[in-house]
Amino acid sequence: MSKLKIAIQKNGRLYEESLQLLKDCGISVNNGKDQLKVLVDNFPLEIMYLRNSDIPQYLEDGVVDIAIVGENLLEEKQKQNEIVQKLGFSKCRVSLAIPKDIDSDQPQYFQGKKIATSYPNTLQKYLNENNIQADIHVISGSVEIAPNIGLADGICDIVSSGSTLFKNGLRETVTLLKSEAVLAKNINLNDAQEEILSRLLFRIKAVLMAKNSKYILMNVPNDQISEISNVLPVLKSPTVIPLAEEGWSSIHSVIDEERFWDVIDELKLKGAQDILIIPIDKMVI
Repeated sequence: MSKLKIAIQKNGRLYEESLQLLKDCGISVNNGKDQLKVLVDNFPLEIMYLRNSDIPQYLEDGVVDIAIVGENLLEEKQKQNEIVQKLGFSKCRVSLAIPKDIDSDQPQYFQGKKIATSYPNTLQKYLNENNIQADIHVISGSVEIAPNIGLADGICDIVSSGSTLFKNGLRETVTLLKSEAVLAKNINLNDAQEEILSRLLFRIKAVLMAKNSKYILMNVPNDQISEISNVLPVLKSPTVIPLAEEGWSSIHSVIDEERFWDVIDELKLKGAQDILIIPIDKMVI
């Protein structure tokens, strides 16, 4: 029977959330952090724990079939792989940063300057697009200390909260790339592998939709059912259940997390009462 080989980080930012996503998809994952390879009992999947920087190459070479990896790393390594699903976690950005006492947010500040980075390809592409000539110093770690020790005039690095930049007296000026964890695949999967990937994607999308949605219940006057139904961003139409109290009904629907408070405010204005919000474990459409 065919199996898919999936790569996830052996350690680092994506490790825990990648494992949690697989578990949420009903995939039984044994703790294999100290192992290179782990077989899954209840899905045709083989997990390989690899160094983050090696994953794009292994994916292109077919050593693994799919991988959970940062979009920023795929962009930097420039391998022939295909992103099939953005996963919504480990969000960050690749940005330029300079000492905070420098009063310039313009990209042209870097003209003729020295820039330290772990992302030389991403940086060079940006410099070329903006006709900037700069000296790139490639550093494998602790890029943010480079300006403080006189190695560079600025840096290009991943930024999440910005706290590391702040601690090192730097400030973000230009965002080159926004990134998050993605599921990527080798471009030469066979039909059997594509079928397994399709099954896995079905589960992943059900989990992601559930995380971004909430189940909502409320009591409403019958004469406001139509008005309130128009407010709800439902999948098809809301469920309406008559209450024991005459003239009232209960409306059940699904609400998007991002619009949550705006929708709640509008529902209350239109007469909704006793509003309950319930997390959704999975969402299959």
